[in-house]
Amino acid sequence: MPDKKPELRPGRYRHYKGMDYEVLGVARHSETEEQMVVYRCLYGDYSLWVRPLAMFRETVEMAGELVPRFAYVGDK
Repeated sequence: MPDKKPELRPGRYRHYKGMDYEVLGVARHSETEEQMVVYRCLYGDYSLWVRPLAMFRETVEMAGELVPRFAYVGDK
């Protein structure tokens, strides 16, 4: 069965709380094969983070409105 490419483009994303992050790519968890987004803070210590792809793409409620947790804002 061929691997299906995740539909998440690398680039700059804005978290719903206002800070920017650079998505480097999507990796697979070694034990569960869950797809994980690898991204870097574009502030502070520029640390690397991972988050499940499903969580990265979900919506959250802010001021009574559903907004994306991370919104694509362009290439890095």
